[in-house]
Order: sequence, then C-alpha cells, then structure tokens
Amino acid sequence: MSVKVGTLCRNLGQLKPSTTTFFLCDIQERFRPLIFNSETVVNTARYMTSIGDALSIPVVATQQYTKVFGPTVLDCFSDGENGLQKISVFEKKKFSMLTEEVLNHLDTRKELQERHSFVLFGIEAHVCVQQTCLGLLELGKEVHVIVDGVSSQSPLDRDISLKRMSDAGAFLTTAQSLAFMLLESADHPNFKTVSKLTVDHMKLPNGFNDAYK
Repeated sequence: MSVKVGTLCRNLGQLKPSTTTFFLCDIQERFRPLIFNSETVVNTARYMTSIGDALSIPVVATQQYTKVFGPTVLDCFSDGENGLQKISVFEKKKFSMLTEEVLNHLDTRKELQERHSFVLFGIEAHVCVQQTCLGLLELGKEVHVIVDGVSSQSPLDRDISLKRMSDAGAFLTTAQSLAFMLLESADHPNFKTVSKLTVDHMKLPNGFNDAYK
C-alpha cells in the first residue's frame, strides 16, 4: 500500500492475503544443527505455513541441492509430510530462490500473477535469503523479511544481512506482527484460528529474544 506525502508516494508495506506470497528458503535437514537458533527458525516457519494455510496464502519453498543437504524439515509444517505436499517445492543450486523454474511458476500460475508482496523466512540469511530479497526488489516486488524466521550459522552474518536487506528497501518485521497485519481486524473470519496459532507459537522458546534481555 502506498500513500502520498506531499508530492511523494511512499510505500508503507501494508499486507493483504490476496496479494501476498510466502517464500520458505532452504530450511533443510543438513543445515538444522548448524544454524544459529535453528529451532526458533523452524518453529517460526511452522507458524508461518500455518498462517498461510489459514489465510489461503500460497507458500513457495526451495531446497538447495537436496541430494547433499537433505529435504525440507518436516517440522516446518503442523502436519508434517502432508503440509509439505500442499506447497510448491523447487530444487535449486542457485543461491537465490529466483530460479528459472520459480519465476516461471510465479508468471504462469494465475493465482500468483497479481501477488506483489513476498514474505521471506529461512536460511542462510546472508546468502540465499539476502540474494532472494535483492532479486525480488530488483523486480519491483515488495519484500518483508521475518527477523525471527531467518538465520545463518554466524550471528554476525545474520545481523549484517538484515541491515543490508533493510537498507535495500525490504521491510523487517516479526512473525506475529505480520500475522496480525494480514488479519487487519478482529472481525476477520479466521481471527480465532490465527489467534490460537499465535498463542501456541508464543509459548515456544524464541532464541532471538535473548538479545533483548
């Protein structure tokens, strides 16, 4: 959403389910023990895919060289293998998620063609997530990065990449903030569902909160 400020038009990053796509980047088994606060990233991914399911937001996932790094972690979905089967998953060796196959998927699927807002979560923040973010921005898309849903092996790499993406024009946000922005009102028909998902998610440990204690 954009608003006029004087003669300028400023994008405020308001989100609506009908124009939003979730991007789940490379949360794979081989990486799980290596990533800083990986369990928080996985828990956040599960929350986000559940939100996507509740609000009919499509989820696109990638797997980096699956033969070596393994499949997407099934804990990223509330119903495990069934959840993975519901979404679009693409194999890649390119670091960015914007492979030829993914771009073709976005261009040819009617339900995706009018969606201009992309929500990113996954790993590694300073490589695949960052390159995906910058690529989407170059295409003129609006990008939202879930700060409690992205990480790297090194906390420094994570922190610098978040600044890099923000400086480039991406919106940094938290999973809960984004979920309620998508709802917009307690009158939303799926408010109770999303509220329950949020309460359950907030009961889980969040390793990124330690930085603010």
